[in-house]
Amino acid sequence: MTATKRGPLAGLKVLEIAGIGPGPFCGMLLADLGADVVVVDRIEAAADGLDLGDTQIANRGKRSIAVDLKSADGVGTVLGLVEHCDVLIEGMRPGVMERLGLAPDVCLARNPRLVYGRMTGWGQTGPLAHAAGHDLNYVALSGALWYAGQPGTAPLPPPSLVGDIGGGAMYLAVGILAGVMHARATGEGQVIDAAIVDGSAHMTTLLLALQASGQMTPERGESLLDGPHWYNTYRCADGGYISVGSLEPKFYAQLLDKLGLSDDPAFAKPYDRRAWPALRQRLTERFATRTREEWCALLEGTDVCFAPVLSPDEAAAHPHMRQREIYTREDGVLQASPAPRFSATPPGPPGGIPHRGQHTEAVLRDWARSSHPDTTKDPR
Repeated sequence: MTATKRGPLAGLKVLEIAGIGPGPFCGMLLADLGADVVVVDRIEAAADGLDLGDTQIANRGKRSIAVDLKSADGVGTVLGLVEHCDVLIEGMRPGVMERLGLAPDVCLARNPRLVYGRMTGWGQTGPLAHAAGHDLNYVALSGALWYAGQPGTAPLPPPSLVGDIGGGAMYLAVGILAGVMHARATGEGQVIDAAIVDGSAHMTTLLLALQASGQMTPERGESLLDGPHWYNTYRCADGGYISVGSLEPKFYAQLLDKLGLSDDPAFAKPYDRRAWPALRQRLTERFATRTREEWCALLEGTDVCFAPVLSPDEAAAHPHMRQREIYTREDGVLQASPAPRFSATPPGPPGGIPHRGQHTEAVLRDWARSSHPDTTKDPR
């Protein structure tokens, strides 16, 4: 039997059809929080070069079985596991699971309590549902990419973070957990259609509110969160970068005080958009006079709302990140620790990255012995 996992999701059984991007990340998030996540891997690695093998951090804490989904025996094996799990995660293009014989209706017939999580970019329906795409395309169409750049520059979001992870994996996880709550209360499973375009659009809520209030305009570099000199990043003398987010007046006043600009009349009207370009240039010149380390010594920890722009390796070594143990190294691989944190049900260490098919026999044995408790009955 597998070792008992700890965390708020301990006891939850998740079957994940191997894929790339948001699906595996969602499975990792559930595994981090204690779920028993089993990945249905291919018999052999795909030839597309996207298989990360033993460095696939998104597989940490999971168990792996190797199955040929193009064979009747392989499909039968998966359907047998479906009978014993709470959740199924798949990230295929619409129609693929149906062609394999693992459609939602087939799986729900085997297990009416199943929460069937579907992760796609465009969604299960719509004119683009069957088109290929990647994170950048989904974020672009959703509207979430629009403000990711300054005037005269091409929009460029952080790779995979806005779409695959933010608009995709996180929304799939929320949908799955909501579905599990419903299933445990009623005995009724359902299908979760999580599309990156849906989630990415939903994430623009604050921007849409600012737009409605007149504080965001369609032009890049002229709005509250992408244009001011007091909400920007700057290059330092050593080539490093720092970030300043002195949005509120009291924080802006402290920024000017620290920079010796409190008495400069040019900075007296922080919300005058006409002055922003010239003031950005003034601060660009000022921040270029010292190294990133020197600016950290002056501004970090104050109410200026300041932080250096760090690489992941630099972030792992930062005192704040180190004290909270936000990053860790396992087998020489840098990875982020599980999040968020729980006071009553803290999860254990995230666990290792499995080899392809490492747990096939153990999973088939363990899950065959398990059964779903009848949580629809009143425990009293």
